[in-house]
Amino acid sequence: MKPKLIILSDLWGNVNSNWMRFYTENLKNNFEIKLYDCCELAEIDSYKKTETEIHKQFIEFGIEKAIENLLKLEKDKINILAFSIGGIIAWKAEKNGLKIRNLKAISSTRLRNEINKPYCNIKLYFGEKDEYKPRSEWFETLKIDYEIVENAEHKVYENLDFAKSICLNINQNW
Repeated sequence: MKPKLIILSDLWGNVNSNWMRFYTENLKNNFEIKLYDCCELAEIDSYKKTETEIHKQFIEFGIEKAIENLLKLEKDKINILAFSIGGIIAWKAEKNGLKIRNLKAISSTRLRNEINKPYCNIKLYFGEKDEYKPRSEWFETLKIDYEIVENAEHKVYENLDFAKSICLNINQNW
């Protein structure tokens, strides 16, 4: 039986997320994959909304609602690959009882406000040019493995070469 891999979308959920297909296609041979649309998990109305409007809903209630729903859906030990808002949802869900073996979070900038890390293997990735990435002191204080991708923006996860390296790493190490 293949190990379970949960993929948590970015702020946009499955809208304009064709890039996510590369990850699922390259990981499906080694994992039982479950893809979650974070907007659906959070019960957020994203239809015809701006990024600011969607983000506001996540902050006001969506992150907590997504955690609540994820805890109801996942009872076994899992691996998680999370993009942007998905990373903070996974992180906080583990703090609330979600059993995570491995967590890779990409461009999850809201993590910069966290002071306690989950009890699982963690690797974080951020674009060098992402103005909201955590400061180096944050990584050092929490003793978190991370990588800053040179010349990359927030949506580094949409870059095909970056995605290839992430998938290769997951396939080899999880």
